Amino acid sequence: MRSPLRRTRRIPTALREENRLREENRLREGARIAGAAIVSVLALAGCSSGGTGGGSAGLPVAAPAQDVLLQSAAAPGPDPFTASTVRNTTRPSDPPEIPEGRQVHELTGSTPGLYGGTRAVGSCDVERQVSLLTGDAKKARAFAEAAGIPEAGVADWLRGLTPVALRVDVRVTGHGYRGGRAAAHQAVLQTGTAVLVDQYGSPRVRCAGGNPLRAPAAGRGGVHVGVPWDAFDPDHVVVVRPTGTVVTSLVIVNATDRTWIERRTGSDGEEDKKPAVEPSCDPDACTLEGSGSATPAPSTPDRPASPEPVPPSQDPPAPEDPPAPEDPTGPAPDPYPDPSTEPLPDPFEEPSAPPDGELPPEELFPPEAVPDQPETFEAFEG
Repeated sequence: MRSPLRRTRRIPTALREENRLREENRLREGARIAGAAIVSVLALAGCSSGGTGGGSAGLPVAAPAQDVLLQSAAAPGPDPFTASTVRNTTRPSDPPEIPEGRQVHELTGSTPGLYGGTRAVGSCDVERQVSLLTGDAKKARAFAEAAGIPEAGVADWLRGLTPVALRVDVRVTGHGYRGGRAAAHQAVLQTGTAVLVDQYGSPRVRCAGGNPLRAPAAGRGGVHVGVPWDAFDPDHVVVVRPTGTVVTSLVIVNATDRTWIERRTGSDGEEDKKPAVEPSCDPDACTLEGSGSATPAPSTPDRPASPEPVPPSQDPPAPEDPPAPEDPTGPAPDPYPDPSTEPLPDPFEEPSAPPDGELPPEELFPPEAVPDQPETFEAFEG
């Protein structure tokens, strides 16, 4: 028969073993929870690095090769920020011509004819755009981040933009509103798209969906996705380059009668007027050469072509040598006489005898023959 003392000495050993197993299980569970937490933190960090952000200007994070979304003028597009604020339903004016085989990659935002509109009517309802954005704090925050402006200044910034319509297909960086944040994408906006333009001539808001716009990514590559419109030509897609200084007005084309309009930047069209100095070409005859200006088309029925300039290699004929002076005491002859003057004195005519039979002083006779005149006059140079 076992001693009661030995039985009581085994009980603490069993308890210690049980406690040890419980402690090991507790440690394993703690390690599992800690590992899961680390994985979650890493996952969140990875997700946040792919959105918009990056710097005080709110620029989108650079991404590798991206598809380029084709956005037609009237469609709201994917992930719009707001409902459409387009209010000008007039058919946009025809786009300016681009020479055959010419690729126009960049145009300055102040180029006459780059934008169009209707006199005294803005292409977008700016006040409605302000109301739709500022009425949703989360959207306003995402919009401000994508546009690179302070969140508190969204309303004032929008009111400082100019409502117009594109007259060429323009490539931009657009932003959709998804998951409470702005998601950047490359896009081509169709001719006729209503936009809000800043004081440097750059499109900043697409009014059909309230999407903020920025300059496109540096590379022009990427696969176009979406349904192309009939006149779409990848070689004629334009990037709008902001002006180096603030512009106070834009010269746009009136969509109703194809005339020029000067629209003050930051206005809604209520101050539209005829430009004091109009471009040198008719809106329908202008050609965008990529030089930041609208130039006349090569030839039009109503405007004959300019005369051909003299090629630099064909110098005009040199005029005859100037005649010898008749009066030695008079003023010196013009070394560059007008060749059109008629009649010209005979340069080989014998000089008349001096008065009173006296010879003039020797210093009045040149020691050598008068040199020939230059073959090219300044009036013909260039």
